[in-house]
Amino acid sequence: MSVEWTAPAIVLDARPYGEGGAVATVLTAEHGRHRGLAKGGSARGQTAVWQPGNLIECRWVARLSDQLGAFNAELVHPGAALAMEDATALAILASACAVAEGALPEREAHPRVFDGLLRLILRLGEGEGAFADYVAWETVLLAEIGYGMDLSACAVTGGTDDLAFVSPRTGRAVSRDAAGVWAERLLPLPAFLRGPAASGPEEWRDGLRLTGHFLERDAFGLQHRPLPQARILLADRLSSVIPSRPVSQGPEAPG
Repeated sequence: MSVEWTAPAIVLDARPYGEGGAVATVLTAEHGRHRGLAKGGSARGQTAVWQPGNLIECRWVARLSDQLGAFNAELVHPGAALAMEDATALAILASACAVAEGALPEREAHPRVFDGLLRLILRLGEGEGAFADYVAWETVLLAEIGYGMDLSACAVTGGTDDLAFVSPRTGRAVSRDAAGVWAERLLPLPAFLRGPAASGPEEWRDGLRLTGHFLERDAFGLQHRPLPQARILLADRLSSVIPSRPVSQGPEAPG
């Protein structure tokens, strides 16, 4: 008797193993982040299937549920190959796969994270606007694993108007008026995370800085691991074309 499942999956990582094999990590809606041995996964005929960012139809089989098990897969959507045509799309895809692979608990279902990542992959060809989609996806991931931000109301006043910052300590929103002298100690809150709003490179940078803070401190920091290099490179890629804000040392921020 064996245990098995078949499901649509997104390839997050694949590393050569043995003679032509690969240990792959995939993400599914029902089975979460899941590892398995892809036989022939690093051989010439199968390498293209197991590229991070690809959508596959994946079958996992093992004798016991707690074993590594084996994968078989068919390519459904070549997300990795399509992203190769655009450096920004490739950077976003590499970062998303690395963050999901490193932050999500193994074999724990997070369908919202899967659905969001799938939508992101399918929309990567829409240009740099995918940065906003990417940041929104990271906020979903943080919430799903227990480190979500509360952007619904000001932590100081309880009001919902002009929410412009987030406390780096609590993850709660702060209004512009309530921030006062602490504004430069807070993390800017881009409007597109509160609802439909126009955005550009500065807002995307602020969004990456915001989610990156909580990913680094909580999702990865509590595992005593650094942010994935692909995530750092994505933020650096965007920040390199935008003048950086000065960092002010002042009193402890509210919230």
